[in-house]
Amino acid sequence: MNKSSAPAATPALETASSVRELPIGLDRDVFLRSLLRHLAGTLEKVVGLEEASGFVSVVGQQIGEEINRSYKEGLRLDRLSRPQVAEVLVDLKRRIQGEFFVIEENDEKIVLGNKACPFAEKVVGRPALCMMTSNVFGSIAADNLGYSKVVIDSSIARGDRECKVIIHLKPTPAAGAGPGREYYRG
Repeated sequence: MNKSSAPAATPALETASSVRELPIGLDRDVFLRSLLRHLAGTLEKVVGLEEASGFVSVVGQQIGEEINRSYKEGLRLDRLSRPQVAEVLVDLKRRIQGEFFVIEENDEKIVLGNKACPFAEKVVGRPALCMMTSNVFGSIAADNLGYSKVVIDSSIARGDRECKVIIHLKPTPAAGAGPGREYYRG
């Protein structure tokens, strides 16, 4: 009879206890951010960045509509003013662990900066995920103010240190000059 050189089996209870105590950085948030990162990466590889951005845009539009409705219901308003839109955009990102702040706000545009992406390190190299921000911001601004064009001037996803997002509120020559996506009240 041959004796196996494998170690003796660990009792199930002891294994379960030690598995639960492993220092593995996995929770629902990390799992969902990883899922989105890999989904965006797969889309970018299979259909290209432009098409992947389009798919993420559709989801962002739906999420933007839900978030917009929640804030308007919470504030008991039919429409948000420009200062309220800026405040909502910063607050919604704060709630999901972004660090957005107002750089500039006037009748023609709202310019936001950001020091921390809600997708954290999972966003790096996945610029299609920026379409989530574009569509959420664009749909909220357009629904309340009539029009918006969102320009992602810089982004952590593209390797920049911080994000800069310009939300044009009127179709001015300055708004038309740069790349970006336009949104209209539905």
